[in-house]
Amino acid sequence: MSGEKKIKVLLAEDDTALGFVIKDNLEERGYEVALCTDGQTAIESFDKNLHDIVLLDIMMPARDGFSVASRIRQQSDVIPILFLTSRSMEEDRIKGFETGADDYITKPFSMKELLLRMEVFLRRSKKIQSSNVVEYQIGSLLFKFNELKIYNGEQSSSLTQKEAELLRFFCENKNVILKREEVLLNVWGKDDYFLGRSMDVFVTKLRKHIKPDNTLQLETIHGIGYRFNVSG
Repeated sequence: MSGEKKIKVLLAEDDTALGFVIKDNLEERGYEVALCTDGQTAIESFDKNLHDIVLLDIMMPARDGFSVASRIRQQSDVIPILFLTSRSMEEDRIKGFETGADDYITKPFSMKELLLRMEVFLRRSKKIQSSNVVEYQIGSLLFKFNELKIYNGEQSSSLTQKEAELLRFFCENKNVILKREEVLLNVWGKDDYFLGRSMDVFVTKLRKHIKPDNTLQLETIHGIGYRFNVSG
């Protein structure tokens, strides 16, 4: 990252030893890291500073990771949020996506894995912020990928980065039956059982976003996957 503006990372991890290991490794690779050991401090840090990506532990003092993610999503739909968690309960992962997380990484993990996952989201953020305008007319709605917004006339609704990427994939494959694993590989880069279950959360959110046009249907094809039905 030499010669480039440093990417700012908000890291919330109450395990002090692990937090310093992650911070040191990221800083060695040119990232600027704000390390917080509880959820309330993480929220205060986010309120005061601009960050490019957020790494959140779930179980923390003061405020848990779910609470922090929800607060961040109230202020920004764009910033990627990754959960760092040792908890493997499917309910926790689904709750994480419901509160606005884009992905999760399960402890113990290697720094190489964490860096690769971060780079995927940072590259996608750059694409979203690029000058190449990507728009889709879906029924009476206009989906502007770069803005992470769906327009219904003068009204608009905001999407998270992951929601926008999922809708973009459906728009590029409208009226086509897509297998669940195909969607996972193209949008998340991996076919994972827990992600597959959690993807339903994102689909439910997208259905709410396209609800203003009742001709649009994001259909679940049981046992196979999905089809985005767009007439015209």
